[in-house]
Amino acid sequence: MDRHYIEFTTPDSATLIRDTAPTPAREEVLVAVHHAGINRADLLQRLGLYPPPEDASPIPGLEVAGEVVALGEGCTHLQVGDRVCALTHGGGYASHAIAREDHCLALPDTMTTQAGAALPEALLTVWYNVFERGQLTAGETALIHGGSSGIGSVGIQMVAAMGATPLSTAGSAERCEAVLALGARFVADHQGDLAQQFTEAGHAGKIDVILDIAGGDLMQTNLDLAAPDARIVCIGVMRGMQSEINLATLFMKRLTLTGSTLRRLNMAERARCFNAIREHIWPKVESGDIRPVVDTTYPLADVLDAHEHMRLGTHFGKLVLDCRVE
Repeated sequence: MDRHYIEFTTPDSATLIRDTAPTPAREEVLVAVHHAGINRADLLQRLGLYPPPEDASPIPGLEVAGEVVALGEGCTHLQVGDRVCALTHGGGYASHAIAREDHCLALPDTMTTQAGAALPEALLTVWYNVFERGQLTAGETALIHGGSSGIGSVGIQMVAAMGATPLSTAGSAERCEAVLALGARFVADHQGDLAQQFTEAGHAGKIDVILDIAGGDLMQTNLDLAAPDARIVCIGVMRGMQSEINLATLFMKRLTLTGSTLRRLNMAERARCFNAIREHIWPKVESGDIRPVVDTTYPLADVLDAHEHMRLGTHFGKLVLDCRVE
């Protein structure tokens, strides 16, 4: 079985390579990839700033959706022909990719693979960071920064589905309105003073969990907005690696400030999270209560154009690659 995949021969060049599709090992499946999600980690990997783990595929791409075409020994839940979306350990920018069976989610008949490719990374990111590290529970309030992003647009819907109140931020009045339409109770505009906007809306000092994808100068704002005993989880540094904060705010409110990267999660931890997602979140996806937002789909060969689109940050929701190569 032939495979096509993307190789970044330099940070500014992408080549479509042809070889033989890999064989799934025990408890793995081979997916004929129809669509692959694009993540900011892919851009960093291309630039040499976020190298993959030694045991990962050197081919970029962390999430795919398509059809199972081969099963490794020990697979008990999926069959050849099943439509799935899946988290991959690299290798997603390809016509065929390997995924662990317990890192796959069976797509509902009503969902396209284009939409499915927008889900695995966002679902795992939000579940692990908001509901496990952040310990968000029903009745609490969560601030998901960047509601127009792939993670943010799904995260807002997950928070609401679990009985909590979602708040968010976005980069323009138009984007704020679109994020409100996803179910956010209130959305502040990054073009203004965030603390002032949340204060005027009555949410300052009442936010139990904050998911921060930006870091930098946003961190003190997070501390100021947080409720007593709140949990702040930082997963990105788009606004910088360094933050200057007033530690007294941390002490007086008894705040928890933590962070993570999914590449630090081992395979068993990821599988455990996907089991929780199947139980608590996936029924909401199947019912249509949680819907991924796809901005633009690019042919696999146009991956550099897709990456530039992500770098510019003008998209709403997810950018996706069509990996079906004739």
